[in-house]
Amino acid sequence: MMTPSFTSIPRPTEAELELLRVVWEKEPATVREICDELNRERAFGYTTVLKLLQIMHAKGLVLRAESGRAHLYRSAISQDAMQSRYLRELSVRLFSGSAAQLALHALAMEPASPEELDEIRALLEKRSAAPAGGAHTSASSRPSSPREDQQ
Repeated sequence: MMTPSFTSIPRPTEAELELLRVVWEKEPATVREICDELNRERAFGYTTVLKLLQIMHAKGLVLRAESGRAHLYRSAISQDAMQSRYLRELSVRLFSGSAAQLALHALAMEPASPEELDEIRALLEKRSAAPAGGAHTSASSRPSSPREDQQ
């Protein structure tokens, strides 16, 4: 899977993001597998999913390989790269490029679990110990998703 620069990552539509979430979870996946997963939350027609995947392939969002009669789809862009692109954009557009202000605002809006707060503390300790210029962190050193508990 490639890790392109932020400017080279195509901007997916909301519907394409829904498909990408399934592809990231299940890859490689057939159109039927993606369609079945999407239909757990709301109705998607097979041909709609197929057409969206064809468009996404043309845009460079997914890769397609043949497996017998079916096509297998996998993401061309990692979930981490896509999240970074959107967070960078959000940070620049709404927080004058300040990742810290973005994080503070997010934490003020949604409570974090004790485990997530521990991850945040560990990241802060790692960042404060890093030499000037900062160290980039992997997806495993970021909080995953907001929870209902807060310390």
